[in-house]
Amino acid sequence: MDFFEFIGIVTVAYYLFYIIYPWFLDCDLNLSIRETFGQPITNLRGKVVWITGASSGIGEHLAYALAKVNCKLILSARRLNELNRVKDNCLKASNEIQENDIEVLVMDVSDVSKHQKLLDHVITKFGKLDILVNNAGRSQRAIWENIDLEVDKEMFNLNTFSIISLSRLVYKYFDKIGHGHFVVTSSIAGIMGVPFSGTYTGSKHALHGYFESLRTEKMNKNIPISMICPGPIQTPFLSQAFTEKSGEKFGQDCDVAKNKISGERCGHLIAVAIANKVNECWIAHCTTLQLTYLGKYYPNIAQTIIYLFGPQLFQRLRDNKVTVNAK
Repeated sequence: MDFFEFIGIVTVAYYLFYIIYPWFLDCDLNLSIRETFGQPITNLRGKVVWITGASSGIGEHLAYALAKVNCKLILSARRLNELNRVKDNCLKASNEIQENDIEVLVMDVSDVSKHQKLLDHVITKFGKLDILVNNAGRSQRAIWENIDLEVDKEMFNLNTFSIISLSRLVYKYFDKIGHGHFVVTSSIAGIMGVPFSGTYTGSKHALHGYFESLRTEKMNKNIPISMICPGPIQTPFLSQAFTEKSGEKFGQDCDVAKNKISGERCGHLIAVAIANKVNECWIAHCTTLQLTYLGKYYPNIAQTIIYLFGPQLFQRLRDNKVTVNAK
């Protein structure tokens, strides 16, 4: 076997590995390796973590994963009763964490005028902030050309601009103390075009633009940025999703489906990503994960598959049913 034959075999083996192995995963290869061989979640013990959008879904389950390793938590969202429920469950998840280690901080993240006051409260309460988890946001189901421009503005204010506003204030604090960690809940829709969620997809793409710009501008190893990109997760997000009309909610329940990752598993994997300070991770059922790999690295193949199966493929992967009837 000469040198070029060896290189050819290695190349073919490499691509086959990336085609086959993701079918056995529920997250990207890098995160899977970190889960097994990387830094343990227990390394986060004692860290002060502020989670926005913590009253349900991904934020709620991340709070439980962090409570188990005795992080100090600030839980923020608009619904006080739900935040108190999450706090109670966090206290039950750990034998060591105390009542004073978890702060319920009611917050409408879209009210950017209060961000500085809330950040000051966090610092006063715990004396520091180590990790900001930007998790607040809502999804969308709508036909692209029918979306009212007011919906675009409302969703960007919630999913993008409110996050940037809070993060700019927190960055100044992190820069002052010399360390910190941004965790941003994006989506597979943040790296791929997803049908019937035009505004949502745009708002998540924008987050990548903002934070990748920050990463390149500062190149600060002491303030890592972790972009978290979940696919379909078994959480009650659909009922609160935006539609094409301002002030309207989609109002449908999410079906329980095998092609969705459980909230518990998603929360655990995000905790792994935080402990290992990954730049970006994908969390999804193997079918969605494989389609993401194709879309990212083999776009021509991905486009062929999409044209063959149509936009309904995405709807069935995401919602386990057709939620928006295409015209």
